Amino acid sequence: MRTLTATLAAGLFAVAAPATANGPMDPAAIDHAVMEFTGAGIGQPGGARLPVDRRMRLNACGAPLQLSWYGSSRDSVQVHCPDAGWRIYVAVAQTRQASAQETQQVVVSRGETVAIIVEGGGFSLSRQAVALEEGAIGQWIKVRPAQDRKADPVSAQVVRPGQVAVRLR
Repeated sequence: MRTLTATLAAGLFAVAAPATANGPMDPAAIDHAVMEFTGAGIGQPGGARLPVDRRMRLNACGAPLQLSWYGSSRDSVQVHCPDAGWRIYVAVAQTRQASAQETQQVVVSRGETVAIIVEGGGFSLSRQAVALEEGAIGQWIKVRPAQDRKADPVSAQVVRPGQVAVRLR
């Protein structure tokens, strides 16, 4: 009886004990971070090709995950946990190939006032900017905040006519 009580008490304590940073990292948390970073869900164009492999056993990350694009064609997202010392790469599903007509069609003209959407770790904001270059959907162009002509230009990706976007890491 004493052994049974001790075993039950130990089992209840283990259930009630909070998770520690020494436990495994939840792969779903990595999937969510990649989705936030890319702005697209798993399997969608621009999002992770597949969910993170559930068989991987990574130490839990006590600090915020650091995400960045990897590769010159941005075909992977590097996910890094500095305090646990691991780094993985998540393949990104390629966006659909635009037709030659779409690729060449300029939808933002130089000097045009556009909306610039800035997105990052749980936030999104929009403000007016002036395009310093012309661009087609998917191209990166230089823009400058409309209210501050002395501000340094930033690179933003053309999303649609009159709108560009910057995704922060």
